[in-house]
Amino acid sequence: MKLYYAAGACSLSPHIVALEAGIPLQLEKVDNKAKRTAHDEDYWQINPKGYVPALVLDNGELLTEGPAIVQYLADLKPESGLAPANGTLGRYHVQEMLGYINSELHKTYSPLFSQTTPDEVKEERKAYLRKRYALLEQRLAKQPWLMGEQFTVADAYLFTVTNWARHVGFDLSEFPALQDFQKRVAERPQVKAALEAEGLIKKAAA
Repeated sequence: MKLYYAAGACSLSPHIVALEAGIPLQLEKVDNKAKRTAHDEDYWQINPKGYVPALVLDNGELLTEGPAIVQYLADLKPESGLAPANGTLGRYHVQEMLGYINSELHKTYSPLFSQTTPDEVKEERKAYLRKRYALLEQRLAKQPWLMGEQFTVADAYLFTVTNWARHVGFDLSEFPALQDFQKRVAERPQVKAALEAEGLIKKAAA
């Protein structure tokens, strides 16, 4: 399988999940602005949506949208515990959390990256993020991971999105449990491996 990604973008989430599950992936970097791949292919021809992530399956079929991709990967290795089994209430709670991160956090960050977004709009979006993070802060103050004691695909997604805070000047100091969560995720060996592979942190000396 091949994962089309951009360093540090939301595609980091399925990258982490694949490594956590022990699923080998071929990585292909995408220039988000030029919409060209590392092999100089037109990314629009690969994924008509134009954004990452995109996962090309072994049969050539294309799967897009991060929340769908991470669940697909988790289901390839159910023993990893990265997602509860289909049909269980636990699975629906994971989907609930993925939907929350996708709609309430991910999309709220988007205008903060644009230089054309007015300052007042950015401040309004940051206020909205604080409100949405407050709910997660309460949860993470009581348990290590979003779903309890088990690291899941939802944690990989939250970690990825929350990493953007430092790039857009969003202060997380009022969320100590969230900050501790970010540190816990960052210390996981497979997360470090994903960050190193994408050039987001330096590789540890041998």
